[in-house]
Parts: sequence; C-alpha cells; structure tokens
Amino acid sequence: MKKFYSGLIIGLLTAITCYSCKTEQAPPQNLGSNTASPVDMVYPHLDTENSRWFFFSSASRPFGMVNLSPDTEVDGAWGSGYRYKVDTIQGFSHIHAWQLSGLSVLPVTITEDNKKSIYKDFKSKFSHDNEKVSPGYHSLALEKYGINVELTSTKRVGFHKYVYPKNKDAAILFNLNGMLGPCENLDGNLIKVDATNFTGELVMAPTHRRPKPAKLFFHIILDREVTEVNKDEETGNFLIALDNDTDQLLMKVGISYTSAENAKANIDAELSHWDFERIVKESKQEWNNALGRIKVSGGTETSQKRFYTDLWHSLQGRRVISDINGAYPDNTGENFRIGQIPLDEAGKPKFNHYNSDSFWGAQWTINTLWGLVYPEIMEEFVQSLLQYQKDGGLVPRGPSGGNYTYVMTGASSTPFIVSAIQKGVVTENLEDIYEALKINHMPGGIMEKAGYEHNTALGGGLKYYIRDGYVPYPIPEGKFGGHQEGAGVTMEYAYQDWTLAQLAKKIGNEVDYNYFMNRSLNYKNVFDKNVGWMRPKDVDGVWKQNFDPYEHQHGFVESNSAQATWFVPHDLSGLANLMGGNDKAVEKLNLQFETAEKLGFTSGNSHALELHPEYRKIPINYGNQPSMQTAFVFNKLGRPDLTQFWSRKVVDRAFSGLSPATGYNGDEDQGLMGSLAVLMKIGLFQINGGTEDNPIYEFGSPIFDKITISLPNGKEFVINAPGTSSDKPYLNVVKINGMVSDQNHINHSDILNGAVLEFTMGSVPSNNSQQ
Repeated sequence: MKKFYSGLIIGLLTAITCYSCKTEQAPPQNLGSNTASPVDMVYPHLDTENSRWFFFSSASRPFGMVNLSPDTEVDGAWGSGYRYKVDTIQGFSHIHAWQLSGLSVLPVTITEDNKKSIYKDFKSKFSHDNEKVSPGYHSLALEKYGINVELTSTKRVGFHKYVYPKNKDAAILFNLNGMLGPCENLDGNLIKVDATNFTGELVMAPTHRRPKPAKLFFHIILDREVTEVNKDEETGNFLIALDNDTDQLLMKVGISYTSAENAKANIDAELSHWDFERIVKESKQEWNNALGRIKVSGGTETSQKRFYTDLWHSLQGRRVISDINGAYPDNTGENFRIGQIPLDEAGKPKFNHYNSDSFWGAQWTINTLWGLVYPEIMEEFVQSLLQYQKDGGLVPRGPSGGNYTYVMTGASSTPFIVSAIQKGVVTENLEDIYEALKINHMPGGIMEKAGYEHNTALGGGLKYYIRDGYVPYPIPEGKFGGHQEGAGVTMEYAYQDWTLAQLAKKIGNEVDYNYFMNRSLNYKNVFDKNVGWMRPKDVDGVWKQNFDPYEHQHGFVESNSAQATWFVPHDLSGLANLMGGNDKAVEKLNLQFETAEKLGFTSGNSHALELHPEYRKIPINYGNQPSMQTAFVFNKLGRPDLTQFWSRKVVDRAFSGLSPATGYNGDEDQGLMGSLAVLMKIGLFQINGGTEDNPIYEFGSPIFDKITISLPNGKEFVINAPGTSSDKPYLNVVKINGMVSDQNHINHSDILNGAVLEFTMGSVPSNNSQQ
C-alpha cells in the first residue's frame, strides 16, 4: 500500500502544483481590527472567484427571503451570481437560493442613442476600488451610467438607494425574463398601480433539479414618481422613466411566493418608513447579534476575520419562503396551494418555512453548530421539514419552491432532526416525528429515490438494501436519477438507520430499535477484507472488477473508496475490527492524511479540477462533504493526538485563507463548509452528528486563546487554550470546570449548565493526548 501511495504522490506532484496553496491575493486593508465588531471582521469576498449562485449574498439578513446582491454572471447555477474577477454588472437580483432566482433590476440613464438598445445593451462595468461590502449592505458605482448604488434589506424586502448623475434622464430596467442563475424566468409582468407603486410576477421555469415551476410575486414602491413605462416586446422586459425632481431614488421591493398582496403586506410589516441608514444599522445589528454569540480572542487578525467569515457563511444559503403572515407555497401535491403556518396565541407564525439544499453532510456541520449556538434556528428548520411531510407525505432531502427536489441521496434529514431531539431543541410529539421519519427508511420513502429521481423510485436501490443488506452497483433496473453509487449509499443508509434507531430507543420502541440497529451494520457488506477498502459489488455479490480505491465516483457518492471507507460514524470500532484492529486502522488513515497533506487536503475547486483532474484521486478531501469527519476518526481509534495534529493541519492549509481566489477549495454547500471550519477552529466536533442520547462534543485543537459561546439560556460555555499556535496543536492537560480530566469530550447537558474547558496546549503530545 505504501508503494501505491508513493506512486500517487510522485505522479501528482510532478504533474501539477497544488492549486489551493498558490499565493493568495491580499484582501483590502480596511477590514477592521481585533477590537472590531463581528460584522466588521467578515470578509465577504472570500472565495468569490469560485462562487455559485447561492454562495455569495451581501444585502440580506440571516436566512432572508430577500438576498439582494449584484450579479456578474447569470447563466447557470454554477459559476454564477457574484464572481469577483468579472468586472461587469448585469443586475441586482433579489433571490439567490437553491434552484431559485428572480427579480433582477438595474438603474440606468436614458439617452436618444440608447433608449431602444438598452433592453439588450445594459451591462455596466464596475470597480472593486469603489465597492463596499459587509453583511447586510453593498455599495458600488455603475461606471457606464455614473450611478452610485447602495443596497440593504429586511428579511423580505429589498431596499435600494440610487444616486443618478445630474442632468441625466433616470430610469430603472426590470429584467423579468431570461436566464438568471439556476433557472429561466418566464412570463414576467410589471403593472403600474399609480405613479409610485407597481406590482408584478414572474415564473421560475422548472429545472432538472426542481421539476415544477415556482411563481414569484412582488410589490414595488418608489419615493419618486414614474413618468413613463415601456415594455420591450422582444425581451419581455420593462423600463420605467423617473421624474427629474431629485438625483436620488429610494425603492422598496417586497417579494412573496404566494401573492402580490402578501408581497405588499411584507413591506408594510417590515419597512414602513424611508430611512435607508436605519435599515443598514438594523441589519448590521442583527448580524452582530448572530455572529457575536461566539467571541474569540487571540490568534492573528486574519484568523479572526476568517473565523467570522466562516460563521457568516453558516447562516446563509438556506432561505425563508413564508410571508410575514405565515402564508407559504406548497408545491408537494398535484396542484399548487397556499399553505398556512400555524399561528401562536399572538397571531404570529410559529416558525418560518424554508427553501433548502440537501442536509447531506449536515451531520458534521450545522447539526453541531446550530444545535449548540443557534438552537432556535435548528428548531425552525425541523418544523419546516415536518411541515413538508404533513403536506406531501415525505420529510424532504432538500426542498425548493415548496416542492421536493430529491437532491443527493438517502434520508439526510433524519440525523438532523434526531440531533435536534437528542439536544432538547425539539421536545414535543416525538412519536409522530418518529413515524414521519420512518417513512423515508421504508418502501415508499425517500431512500428509494436516487438524486433528482422525480417520477420513479428505483434508483435508490432500497429493496436490495433491505433484502440483501447492500445496494448493488450498478442498479439492475438501469439509470434512474443521479448518484446511484451502490457502496456509498449503502453506507449512508446504514448510518441514517442507526440515527433513526436512537430515536426509536428514546420513545421506547424496542422492536424498531433492534430492526434499524441490525440494518445499521449493513456497511460491513460492502467492505472487502481482501483489499481493505469499501468496494462496490453487483446484484450477484460480485466485487467490482479493476477496482481502484482512488477512482472518483465509481460506486461512491462524490468521493472515492479511500475517502468513503471511513463513513461509519456510528460504528468506527466495528470498522477498525474489519481492518484488523485499531492500530492498523490508525496506520492506514494516518498514511492517507500524509498523502493528502501534500495536495493541500482538498481536490480543489471546479477550476482546479478542470485543469488537474488527477486531484480526484486524493485520499482525503476537505473540499467536499464525504471526508469532513476523518480527522476526528482518530479520537474513536484511541489516538486523540492525531485528531489534534491533523485537524490543526487541515485548518492551516484548507480553511485559513482570506482571498477572493480561495477559501473552501471545493464546494461550500449552503454553509456546510463554513460551519465545519468554525467547529474545527473552536476544537469541537460530533462524529455521529450528535444523535446519541445526551450527545457528546469531542475535542479537537482550538486555534484561539479564548472562545466564549453565549448560550440561549443565558449561560456561557468558555474554552481557554492560552498560547495555542500553529506549533502547539496538542491538548496536554484538560480541565473541565477546574478539574483535571482524562476525558476527551464533554456532554451537551454539561455545556448547557455553563462550562469552562481549560486546555494546556503543547508542541508534542503528552500522555493525555495520546491514549
């Protein structure tokens, strides 16, 4: 095996240079200081050379329905939205969400020469030199028109401020039709109500991932009167001309997925005034309140800025789709309907409803971060997922436009919801929740469906998993949907079955507990002891021929066998036994890390992979979800020193940059990588997603001298690691609430009581850190 690894290293390193380790572009110098507020520490441009549609959002609130940002690229879900190196603005659009986009506007000036061509020739250059961005705010100058633009928002209302050049005819272009990120906007219409009010709607056409159309409604209020409204018949887009009473324009844009009336109601409730600076201030305060729940001291200024940028990412991407009154779009049935969130005694919705990419990989990221720091957010998402089940029969993997998308694989929402229950975030109706989750694990449930398998239920291979104990590769019936990677989904199903078993145990359902615990051992059926790796096999039980453990996505979802073999978070001792014991498992995984370190621990972003597809063969990939737990596997194998050593190495190489060129070196799926980076930097992790009774948080290697987490119950959780630095990754002495401990974890209940961890950090492991 060592000979194979050596050949892999030499082949890759002689052919390529590590993309993630290239010299980083220095960020602007005015990013704040160690005494700045959390918002001032955020560097929004992080990794924006590699953005996808929902990656970057500036003028938005946490999880806001409105995510108002400039768009420099609009053709496709990948490589779109705000791209740092593209110097041309195509519009400012209000929705940057999973498979959703809509309402792009652009202030322009009209002349005799451009009044006919403006509908096609409207793009404007801009410069980062004249740009300011922070959470909740964005400003820049449109060079073509000489217009200064400022953007902010409430949760459901975009707020625009334009300053036009003097003696120019001011106008606004509404690009309501055409490609915008992940989907094409159709049937866009703008209706003048009066001189300062407009209403309208558009249809987001179906996509491969979102099979039904989704409608967007909007209401617009201007503080200047409109003198003329024109529609271009060729493009279907609209141009409104403004009076010349002043050079400044303020515009409110309320949106809704249910009706124009609700879009107006959202404005009335959230933005009843015209004080732009007040909304900027309120947005900053909301972000500061959220980001300020974790306070860090020590480390470098750059490391603090990167930390709060990661934390900012963890609170974006997934978007509210319910109105202020609780109305929401339900597309789960044959016909569209407007649903209603239950109201509390005060007449307010009990929770928000959400649009969300898959929770695939969330067990190692937002499960832990939200459950500890933002439990109210976790509870809302649980209630939203359960509302989908009440409406459409299934707890979704990743809903979009009020409908199922069947994104990715398995029942990835099960660990998320079980974790919320085990942490006491959700405490009521546990039997009903269990029955709702169980549907997905049985025939007729979501495990039967492969990725984006909308009309059939064959690609998930569940019948084989139940009958034979594994999902074959390939599926005998043929290709249905995506990610039909038999060995990989077998392992996912086994872990998810284990998490469901923990809930069955909690509610006293012993029969189901035993049933799903037995199913959770199915991962063993795809482990080939002869080669020492997880390995796909066909329906007849024949192992895949010409097997290469480093070959990408041949039986493993977005990964290779070397990466996926360690996906047994519920039974790592059992996996180690298959490998010949803990020592052999440690040796194997440590060698994988040594190899991956030479490649920067990631396979790189899409640009890097396009240039160097060899990176797919990396044995540990911290640029995507399947490998993100591996540094903490050592904890379960009796070597916490290696967890501390390698988790610190990964942070230093993969999650420490502060540049538009790099940041996550792969796919930052709606805050999953940002959340992972936060957890690794504070030195806490949950290998099984926090799904056991009274979940534990395992220790890693914190990078800050002091970390203070403000808990929702008013207490604090403090982690002291004075003197920690890149050459002191080891926890030589551990104290829990002042008492020396040989424990390498702390329980959730102990944290909630208020706890202090004290770590004596060292440059070499002690007996405590090498057990």
